[in-house]
Amino acid sequence: VQLVESGGALVQSGGSLRLSCAASGLTLTYSGYKMSWYRQTPGKEREAVATITNFPSRRTDYSASLKGRFTMSRDDHKNTLYLQMSRMEPEDTAVYYCHVFDVHEIREYWGQGTQVTVSS
Repeated sequence: VQLVESGGALVQSGGSLRLSCAASGLTLTYSGYKMSWYRQTPGKEREAVATITNFPSRRTDYSASLKGRFTMSRDDHKNTLYLQMSRMEPEDTAVYYCHVFDVHEIREYWGQGTQVTVSS
């Protein structure tokens, strides 16, 4: 199983960025998966930014702190997750990770992370 993130970059405050997470070795439409984007800054724990669950119905949840600025989506044909970030703030600066948790096998997968830096 591989999760490969891409799209991290330096962006100005107020700008937008889209992150991608290409999955191989698993199928993201499987009902037992919870798929998330996390982020982490030095000295802090990783925090969940957004999560898509497939069962009992497809649902997307977001961290309340984002104030509606981020959108998580999935392309089933490409087996890829996305995180569209808008109205970005310096506080969004972090390494962003893609995560898949198998609720049946109690197993998780992480990507290698991609750096996002927002300049003020």
